[in-house]
Amino acid sequence: MTDVSGRHDVHHDLHSEDGALAGEHPGRARNPVVKVRDLAWLEFEKPDLDGAEAFAHAFGFVTSLRLPGELHLRGTLEGPPAVVIRQGRRSRFVGPAFQAASDADLMRVAEHHGVRVTPLPESLGGATVDLIDPSGARVRVVAGQHVLPALPSPVPLPLNRGTRRDRLNATQRPPRAPAAVERLGHVVLQTTRYRAALDWYLENLGLIVSDFLYYEGQRERGPTMSFIRCDRGAEPADHHTLAMTLGPRTRYVHSAYQVADLDVLAAGGEYLADAGYDRSWGIGRHIQGSQIFDYWRDEHGFLVEHFTDGDLFDATLEPGWAPMTASGLAQWGPPATADFLGIAPGRESLEELFSLVTSLRSDNDFDLARLRGLLKVARS
Repeated sequence: MTDVSGRHDVHHDLHSEDGALAGEHPGRARNPVVKVRDLAWLEFEKPDLDGAEAFAHAFGFVTSLRLPGELHLRGTLEGPPAVVIRQGRRSRFVGPAFQAASDADLMRVAEHHGVRVTPLPESLGGATVDLIDPSGARVRVVAGQHVLPALPSPVPLPLNRGTRRDRLNATQRPPRAPAAVERLGHVVLQTTRYRAALDWYLENLGLIVSDFLYYEGQRERGPTMSFIRCDRGAEPADHHTLAMTLGPRTRYVHSAYQVADLDVLAAGGEYLADAGYDRSWGIGRHIQGSQIFDYWRDEHGFLVEHFTDGDLFDATLEPGWAPMTASGLAQWGPPATADFLGIAPGRESLEELFSLVTSLRSDNDFDLARLRGLLKVARS
């Protein structure tokens, strides 16, 4: 379906309930400062780099740099490292780095915010402009990084599908081995200041929304989650590079890393299970984004995802709108687990519970009505 503006409505009868109603959020800024190209990398701090590296190798990363207090992890595709981990007293997510389209765009961001362009360490190369989003998170916009050359990557297996016979006189024997990560796909963040944070990313980085979710019965109050992609014009981009959701505290939710195909993902999951790591949820296929997914907890409890076969949208597609439900997180697969939803007994659910009191007493987007909506999501 195509409207008179030439933009396509792929959401009708597909993976969102409908498009926007009159007066709802348009999902993009009219005149953003710049339009970033992609996520460059994610930065973490962890006290145990040896444990972090051991999990990373089991998950399918390759170490591109190891220093006494720093660890860089990469995928097989050409580009910068996907993850940068530095030694810290406690485990924490530091923030994302987004790839500027050019050095000129980096300067434009710096001038707009009245901050300096600063050089990055030689291990990464290039320069950064460091910003703070409305949630208080550090956000880097970077350019000029060293490009790591491509590494060998698994080739998707030939499949016999219906009457199409691509494999003859040969068996399928995918190895039970780490699922070779190809690249960083997206990061999901929770914030108590959802609307301000959403608008900040659209206005400053030129990101555009692919799908909005809202609490059932509260659509008139606006969305509570957004799946946000890079605006590359006619060039397709991942359905979401950043996803943001409203919650009682600001935190990292998960990050996702692409692998070659379902066999690599599934066999890699068996390898992780054999190594003693904990699956959070999977294997299934999402609705928003359509990815085949498998979620795991790393050695410090961070949630990380293997994915394959995600949606790619160009800039013409308008946002879809759908109610937010636990059962609506997947087209097929096991029900979303209490661990994935953050309600399993443990440190994460306790921190979320304790944060409720502070959040409800503070000036932010998370009030009693939103709490009731969130609890309904968990029961759905």
